[in-house]
Amino acid sequence: MGRNTGYAGQKANYIGVIRAASPGPAIRPATMGLMSAERVLGVDACKAGWIGIVLSGRDPSLHFAARISDLVDEAGQDGPLQAIAIDMPIGLPDAGRRMADTLARQAVGPRRASVFVTPVRAALEAADYESASAVSRRVAGEGISRQAFALKVKILEVDRWVRRTRHRVVEVHPEASFAEIAGSPLLVRKSTWAGAALRRQLLAGAGIPLAGDLGIAGEQAGVDDVLDAAAAGWTALRVARGQARSLPDPPEIFSDQLACAIWI
Repeated sequence: MGRNTGYAGQKANYIGVIRAASPGPAIRPATMGLMSAERVLGVDACKAGWIGIVLSGRDPSLHFAARISDLVDEAGQDGPLQAIAIDMPIGLPDAGRRMADTLARQAVGPRRASVFVTPVRAALEAADYESASAVSRRVAGEGISRQAFALKVKILEVDRWVRRTRHRVVEVHPEASFAEIAGSPLLVRKSTWAGAALRRQLLAGAGIPLAGDLGIAGEQAGVDDVLDAAAAGWTALRVARGQARSLPDPPEIFSDQLACAIWI
């Protein structure tokens, strides 16, 4: 009973702030509205490839492509992108855990399980899960989850792409972005009806309405993929405006020389 009461109170607080359309503890002033000159892209991986949402002074536009480079090229056809935020690790550790993952887990509170520990580079270069887990235990002192290893192809795709793109690209974690929008960690999973509804309400209150079937992007992506891409776009806008902050600050630098941090 206590858990349901807590969620109901949290939801009521969010909805009240959204309807009032005024700053408060649940929705910060920087999140209200998107009427600006910035044009940014939020990206999330889906089973068939990548989904992206472009935010600008116009209505959000959704894009889908099998490869991250193609997605960015398509999203940039209507104008330059000031920032790209992607829900995928940027900066792979040589040993141990990334500080970014540890701090993001703290930021999302009850949703900490949604932040997986990024495997060390040597583990991601292994041929199979068993080999990768063995390498991780030797190099990092712990194994890796099957979920993390299943993202190997996409992690390495981003690792290659981010080195050659000229765009400003940052890593995000959608649950950390949603916690920042709301002013506190969310209590319900995005995979539930209530969790998806709450996240759509938060996005709408932040000036990111999601409506209609979203075309091919809506056909290829799951509900959680769309929500996550939109949350990534919200953070990308903050990056472009100089309002975002990094976890950690300053970012870590591993042997790959990529700035490693999760931005919110």
